[in-house]
Amino acid sequence: MHEFLLKGKKMKIDLKKITIADLAKDYIDDNEGGVIGFSGKLDIRPAFQREFVYKDKQRDSVIKTVLQGFPLNVMYWSVREDGTYEIIDGQQRTISICQYVHSFFNVDNLYIQNRSKEQQKQILDYELTIYLCSGTDTERLDWFRTINIAGEKLTEQELRNAVYAGSWISDAKRYFSRSNCAAHGLASNYMSGTPIRQEYLETVISWINDGEIEQYMALHQFDENAEPLWEYFKKVIAWVQSTFIVYRSEMKGLPWGMFYNKYSGMEVNPKKLEDQISNLMQDDDITNQKGIYFYLFNKEERNLNIRTFDQRQKRSIYEKQKGICVKCRKKFEIEEMEADHITPWSKGGKTDLENCQMLCADCNRRKGAL
Repeated sequence: MHEFLLKGKKMKIDLKKITIADLAKDYIDDNEGGVIGFSGKLDIRPAFQREFVYKDKQRDSVIKTVLQGFPLNVMYWSVREDGTYEIIDGQQRTISICQYVHSFFNVDNLYIQNRSKEQQKQILDYELTIYLCSGTDTERLDWFRTINIAGEKLTEQELRNAVYAGSWISDAKRYFSRSNCAAHGLASNYMSGTPIRQEYLETVISWINDGEIEQYMALHQFDENAEPLWEYFKKVIAWVQSTFIVYRSEMKGLPWGMFYNKYSGMEVNPKKLEDQISNLMQDDDITNQKGIYFYLFNKEERNLNIRTFDQRQKRSIYEKQKGICVKCRKKFEIEEMEADHITPWSKGGKTDLENCQMLCADCNRRKGAL
């Protein structure tokens, strides 16, 4: 057993050598329950992690490396309190190895049973290098982030799932972490990312706990199920669909949970809201259509990226004013002046020459403060 310092904390690391035969013993690949090996003691792909993602060429390369006797990269397992393990880094290599041993696929048209007795023994006796990691939740999360540097990298949420493994996260995966999970069927139009990379789950936890994902997971780690999170998600989506009666592609990936938390208690007329959205979508001066949904609630024009005057327009008005600021009546170089909307956008002003004036920086700031 070795101890390493990481951010001033001790992380316990134990080096272990195991054979492929031991790794693949009692291998089970269950779409619902995950993937298990090492005599039932290792969660190769726990129910909360993403599905197998290696392509055939990558998978075959792992087996060819073994056949040639070359070393595979070190793999990392987390030690659970009950003495069992779960894979943190090396999941795809492990699944490739176990599937080949159990004849899920062939390499160069040869299944393992078609190879010579000598080659079969070479594969089964091949030694893998494993680091067993143990420590507090925070220590393990920091360590996993540090070693998550190669291959098919784990996402931040997959790392959290490994640290806060338990009954709650296993149930949460049922709703949020499969290609055809319930959350995807209900709200794929409104969500960014993919379920199998844990992006749905990460987003919803962030919504329900104001961005404090790890705090929420630690609090609920040993809950029997994730039903409250699922019910919250359904309420968010129901509110979105009843409030915004016309779906637009700009709605995908917006922080709907944050909107729901803050504004769901407001009285809103969906028809009037839709008329307002439609008008804003047609406004040529708005360059960020997704920002319209933020603007509807907070009325902050910065969300809309209102179109600014271009250099040609600035030069035209500067020449027309002969370099004189229309407020303080002093003369400036064009680089010392700023283009300003005479009538603000919020009052119907457009970004065109008829609504443009050049002000010195001081006068423009004073006007903006009014």
